[in-house]
Amino acid sequence: MRSALQAAVKRFRSTLLKTRPSPPSYTSLRPDLPILDLPPANPHHALDRIVAGNRVYAQQTAQEDPNAFVELSKGQAPEILWIGCADSRIPETTVCHCKPGELFVHRNIANVVHADDVNAASVVEYAVTHLKVKKVVVCGHTKCGGANAALVDTDLGETLNTWLHPVRELRRKHKAELAKLPDDDARAVRVAELNVNQSLDVLKLHPAIKKAVNERGLTLHGMIYDIAAGQLRLLEETGQKKSTGLWAPS
Repeated sequence: MRSALQAAVKRFRSTLLKTRPSPPSYTSLRPDLPILDLPPANPHHALDRIVAGNRVYAQQTAQEDPNAFVELSKGQAPEILWIGCADSRIPETTVCHCKPGELFVHRNIANVVHADDVNAASVVEYAVTHLKVKKVVVCGHTKCGGANAALVDTDLGETLNTWLHPVRELRRKHKAELAKLPDDDARAVRVAELNVNQSLDVLKLHPAIKKAVNERGLTLHGMIYDIAAGQLRLLEETGQKKSTGLWAPS
């Protein structure tokens, strides 16, 4: 049975190597990562892909920095709390060119922050009070399914209807402004911007954030990620001085 499974794993690896551009050799993986932990071989199976991809990631990372995982195991000290959308096209560590440990993350549908959301509030309290992050970012994006859904009142089911209610209220509140925009894509982007700003307003009322802003200069920032361009855009708050952004390129 063991030899048959090993043979199946080898066939999977061989197929994966042929379909991916010049990946590292799977045969050189660390011996303490047993191949029998892999799922049944199927080159089109999503779980096979992520497990095999993790092996490549672990190997490449260890080769580039032998102490990387040891250092990560000692703890975390991220400077930024990132609150973003659960959309699969916006992995924050990737699009910000960051490393593990640099961003503390909370994601949900349409990056909405509800005043009574204990889930988000607990993340905020831990990040701000205990990790002492220096900045909080709320990031929306173009082509957002939640923002698009908020343009109409289609029944999405009880949970999603409740979750997107604040965003739909924003659409109603800004109906005249949105009507002047050329198409639904533009309207959805504007709704995404309004939603980011509203979420920031909710966050500013969080006791941990209010304390950190007053005592150690914590700052909050809104951003929009343009999926088609692969770029982040920093939003400016009405009545505030122009922000210098989060980082200055060296």
